[in-house]
Amino acid sequence: MEKRDQNPKSVALIIGVTGISGLSLAEALKNPTTPGSPWKVYGAARRSPLGWFPTALVDRYITFDALDSADTALKLSLISQEITHLFWVPLQVQESEEVNIFKNSTMLKNVLSVLVSSNSGRSCLRHVALLTGTKHYMGPIFDPSLAGQLMPYEVPFKEDSPRLPFPNFYYELEDVAASYSRDITYSVHRSSVIIGTSPRSLYNSLLTLAVYATICKYQGLPFRYFGNKYTWDHFFDVSDSRLLAEQQIWAATTGEAKNQAFNCTNGDVFMWKSLWKLLSEIFDVEFVPFDEKEKFDVVEMMKEKGEIWDEIVEKHGLYKTKLEEITCFEAMKLVLHFEFQHVSSMNKSREFGFFGFVDTMKSIRMWVGKLREMKIIP
Repeated sequence: MEKRDQNPKSVALIIGVTGISGLSLAEALKNPTTPGSPWKVYGAARRSPLGWFPTALVDRYITFDALDSADTALKLSLISQEITHLFWVPLQVQESEEVNIFKNSTMLKNVLSVLVSSNSGRSCLRHVALLTGTKHYMGPIFDPSLAGQLMPYEVPFKEDSPRLPFPNFYYELEDVAASYSRDITYSVHRSSVIIGTSPRSLYNSLLTLAVYATICKYQGLPFRYFGNKYTWDHFFDVSDSRLLAEQQIWAATTGEAKNQAFNCTNGDVFMWKSLWKLLSEIFDVEFVPFDEKEKFDVVEMMKEKGEIWDEIVEKHGLYKTKLEEITCFEAMKLVLHFEFQHVSSMNKSREFGFFGFVDTMKSIRMWVGKLREMKIIP
């Protein structure tokens, strides 16, 4: 059912609303103090919402496959003349970066072709906020055919760094958005590892670590760090999904921020050994110092834990999820084996007037609490 805002000033379409970033965007846009308010919010995703999704955050939920141009046109044509702001946060990832480029750019092109090139010629779209990430500075790290060749930039990552000589679907998305710059403005938001809540996000790092800690506690297993010595002892940063939402809305409503790319991280850094101590405390498991001599493969270990997770879900009356659908151990293992510090500069954002920040350790505590409130973890 569609709810109606009284005299909405701005009308947002969030593509990927059920993911970590989409949920925080919807929540932020419905806050009456948010710039551009009052907002009418349309949320879109490939699949219908399930019981955990807070439907009150959107005025209307739309289901369609953005890879299908006909389905996209059919579902969006009825609202295309209303939308003033497009918030693009979905993610399609395959092993091949060439496939990633095709799928992700096709989705964005299909949506923009409806919103901007409508038959009526009365498009209201003013701005596109595009969520990408620090893979912009590292290259296609998840493509096995290229990963061994990649050489990331020196840290901190800065927005004016030239593109790396490798295929990267983030580059393609930026080019697609820029190709519409005669008709609309755009902004690019390069996140680090995103921290938030949703069982429907492809890369949900915090939920992955929470599930791992929960299983270790349930079975009395040591909560061992599954990265390398370098990441254990060196700096890393992350992006709170609330801060990402804040920056995207800021850019969408601030003239000086138009047609610009911005890093978006919490503004602080941490070492994984410090975060591991915090996770040990939160999940009431013994802190296990990193030992290079102890080798184990967390991906192989967790392949055998599906039934254990089912037991935990049943015992605690949690929202029914499957281990393989809510975790990303392969991706986390890769990230925790970086041989460089993962830190982005936030100087450009500050120079343009965005001063948002988040205390990462407090953020972790808060989001774990949220996951528990949503009955996703015990």
